[in-house]
Amino acid sequence: MNFTRIRAIIIKELLQLKRDRMTFGMVVMIPLIQLILFGYAINTNVRDIPAALVDHSGSALGRIISSSVEASQVVKFTHIYADLEQAKAALRAADVRAVLVIPYDVSQRLVRHQAVGMAQPNSTDQQLARPIGQWLVDGSDTMITAAIKSLMNMPLANLLDKPVIAGVPTFAVAPFYNPAQRSVVNTVPGLVGVILTMTMILFTSAAIVRERERGNLEMLINTPISSMELMLGKITPFIFIGALQVAIILSLSYWIFNVSVMGDLLQLALLTLLFIAASLTLGLLISTIAKTQLQSMQMTIFVLLPSILLSGFMFPYEAMPNIVQWISEALPATHFIRAFRAIMLREASLIDMHADALWLAGFTVLGLILAAIRFKKRLD
Repeated sequence: MNFTRIRAIIIKELLQLKRDRMTFGMVVMIPLIQLILFGYAINTNVRDIPAALVDHSGSALGRIISSSVEASQVVKFTHIYADLEQAKAALRAADVRAVLVIPYDVSQRLVRHQAVGMAQPNSTDQQLARPIGQWLVDGSDTMITAAIKSLMNMPLANLLDKPVIAGVPTFAVAPFYNPAQRSVVNTVPGLVGVILTMTMILFTSAAIVRERERGNLEMLINTPISSMELMLGKITPFIFIGALQVAIILSLSYWIFNVSVMGDLLQLALLTLLFIAASLTLGLLISTIAKTQLQSMQMTIFVLLPSILLSGFMFPYEAMPNIVQWISEALPATHFIRAFRAIMLREASLIDMHADALWLAGFTVLGLILAAIRFKKRLD
């Protein structure tokens, strides 16, 4: 064994790594991004959940209760509705994640609490005393439900000088769309988005690079096909593969975990096609930037990690800092998972989720244009 030759190989590899700026950049950026994501962006302590308020009492007491709830920083009232049906529609469309309903007789309910609060309540007292309000929660996200449930026994003695009966919650909590609070109900729609992101981007990120490495690029250059025609031809076959993957996931989730599709299948299919097209377009754009298949895989990982961690698949979107929420809004997976959950679990429509659907469509068109511009029909 000659250590001089080994030393020469080590020097050669270091020089190649130095020249390969993409690989060197990934070596530095991937651990840096993971550290920032897990240390700063990822937070299971949910705060400032967007909520709606329906105050039927219209009284000063109702305003004090809502202010006290908002002071807990668990929720933030972003919408106020006079009609409960409007609030339910906002919950279905994901404009809010919870709704606080303050009843007409909130004063009488509080009086019942106060009347027996100083004594040891019996079963009759507990039947007469009812919660002073009710939370309607988007139960499709179990973390959101758990955060709202932390307000069930919120003490009002310090805020309103009204003792609360032991054993009677301050607020009732009704989890919509997932009353059993099964985590798999929330996981399946997110898993569809993550799997499609991983496979679709991975398939197409090496599309142009593969043609270059196999020597087929010369033949493509000599054909009359335009750059846009080539881009469309590259992504079309994978649309059927993505559709097959979604069908497999939804079928197995129904047979094994009894997770049903509550919304319209056609609208769910249209949304899925939009997301598949957006993901394939992103992969194609990566393919026009990368020089080798290794680089394309590295860039795919660079996109996949934020898509898993920031899209709302693993951690609630509302728990992220504002600047991270802005970054997550740039990811196709964020819009797809949000809209897919709404249609699949909450029976929302594409009209309800039109902002996410339009964003995916716009991303696809812009990505195709950029990929076609970047692809030059020449070898340099």
